[in-house]
Amino acid sequence: MSTFLKTDRLVLRAFTTADTDHLFALDNDPEVMRFLNGGRPTSREAVETRVLPRLLHDHPCWGTRGYWAAQEKDTGTFLGWFEFRPLDEGSPAVVELGYRLNRAAWGRGYATEGSRALIHKGFTDLEVERVTANTMAVNTRSRRVMEKSGLVLVRHFTGDWPEAIGGSEHGEVEYALTRTEWDRP
Repeated sequence: MSTFLKTDRLVLRAFTTADTDHLFALDNDPEVMRFLNGGRPTSREAVETRVLPRLLHDHPCWGTRGYWAAQEKDTGTFLGWFEFRPLDEGSPAVVELGYRLNRAAWGRGYATEGSRALIHKGFTDLEVERVTANTMAVNTRSRRVMEKSGLVLVRHFTGDWPEAIGGSEHGEVEYALTRTEWDRP
């Protein structure tokens, strides 16, 4: 398996089809999916035909993936995934940061550790100029990770979602960080 990045406690590696069971379990935990789809289950077929192909996609501007399987460095335990993907297929200038970790990994600093490492790699190795991240306004845990990773609140907005979920009436938030802001002492 191709390793993209290592931190003190994490290995971020390329996904393979062998990760299907991990993804199915992750996307079927109602608490993990609470702020994404209201906690509704995801079918195995959806994981195989929609989720996994998205995670296996190589972005032309990098020639590599935008989603990375996260595992514990010492044990190899699957923790979830990180997104660090260009918003424009042809340019690495603006990337979206995201993360989805299983409940056993919550509250242990993994999301912040992985996010900070990806931001560093983006600004030092991947020609990234701006990192952006979105979540529901009521998702305080995810917002805290964004803040601890150096991103700042840019705006509140209301998405036009086909199916409203609990808390969506409070809207969404966007956080961002530019290379210039990151470089400041």
